[in-house]
Amino acid sequence: MKKEVQDLIDKGEMLPLMEEFYTIQGEGAHTGTAAYFIRIGGCDVGCHWCDVKESWNAKLHPPTATDTIVAHAKAYANTVVITGGEPLMWSLDYITNQLQKNQIKTHIETSGAYSFSGVWDWFCLSPKKTKLPLAEVYPEADELKMIIHNNSDFEFAEQQAKLVSTDCKLYLQPEWSKRDKMTPLIVDYVMKNPKWKISLQTHKYLDIP
Repeated sequence: MKKEVQDLIDKGEMLPLMEEFYTIQGEGAHTGTAAYFIRIGGCDVGCHWCDVKESWNAKLHPPTATDTIVAHAKAYANTVVITGGEPLMWSLDYITNQLQKNQIKTHIETSGAYSFSGVWDWFCLSPKKTKLPLAEVYPEADELKMIIHNNSDFEFAEQQAKLVSTDCKLYLQPEWSKRDKMTPLIVDYVMKNPKWKISLQTHKYLDIP
């Protein structure tokens, strides 16, 4: 990669864009709301059940001018969700500043495994056992979204809930391939532990991106 391009990536003025699309947020606290999704390539967290493994290798996704990405978002929505991959692998200060200058709300979905950057209206933290969040990230979380793949994930969820602020909204979400097995267990758990709420991947039920 040319040094000039790498310098722009380091400053966040270019990002390895995998895809961008306008759709309905399907998960968590903002389920059902329209948003423009920006999916950035690159992730080494390594969830075996990840449904976007094609995002893992950042080299497969061309560096794209951040100003171009912002211009596309402006044409569609007043809320942008930056996701991945693992978006915090990259500096997000520039893109979030530019979006907010255009009166666009900035949301992120992250494992928290990399240093905090960006200016956020909503910070969704989804910790993974394979690479835990950094301590600096937990206080930023507005929403803790725990993916439930097996029974041990309930204990992991409780451990992670102790590390976020008392104002953080807590969600349990069945991993899609185990939804038939885990959803009834999540329902029962939430009824016994009502500090938690249920999140579903409603966009998959609706058959939209």
